[in-house]
Amino acid sequence: MKSLKGLCGSVVVLSFVAVGCAKGPAPPFDTMKHANVTAFRLQNYEPPAAAQPAAGAPAPVGGVPGLPPQIGQWLQQGAAGLEQLIPPGLVPPGLIPGLGGPAAGAAAPPPPAPDAPRFHTFRILSQTPVVDERLKEELAEVMGDEDNFNNKHSNCLYAEMGISFQSGPGTQPNDMLISFSCNQVQARTFAWPHSATGMSGDGVKKIAKIVKKLWPPGS
Repeated sequence: MKSLKGLCGSVVVLSFVAVGCAKGPAPPFDTMKHANVTAFRLQNYEPPAAAQPAAGAPAPVGGVPGLPPQIGQWLQQGAAGLEQLIPPGLVPPGLIPGLGGPAAGAAAPPPPAPDAPRFHTFRILSQTPVVDERLKEELAEVMGDEDNFNNKHSNCLYAEMGISFQSGPGTQPNDMLISFSCNQVQARTFAWPHSATGMSGDGVKKIAKIVKKLWPPGS
């Protein structure tokens, strides 16, 4: 009986240790659940003015002039199921079946105005406040978990998405850029809490699920 009591006591102690060691999101993501959060869809690449097609002319066959290879590869791979993050007019009609681009025969949309709003130099295509605490918690758990990041990324940053969250009145917003085409995340106004900035395969899948909740396909 004494041995059984001792065993039970050990189990209880181990349970408390396990609970105490459970890790939460790394700072500053540990404050995201109750923070004001805004998500941005961004223009990851802007063709030089000289490369813009004339008004009413279709996008050039074969791709956008000067399109970075990282973006081209990302598109050819199906954009990781993130069609809603492909900037309008980036993919010419028929270049990649079912992916982005205007309807067949339609002209590419005009480039954004020079004074279009930007998020850390990237043009904002749309933005949405994240008000669902469960979604904010999900985002915090993904971005705040070091296991979702590694050193496998391209040496570039063509951001398709941005996140900004403010933990309290008068505090500096925590801004970050996410580039799926370069497989990299970059903190802009805070110290990145992890040793790596590349997204793991699981990390990309988790973020993609969140993107589809923020901007449902076809919305």
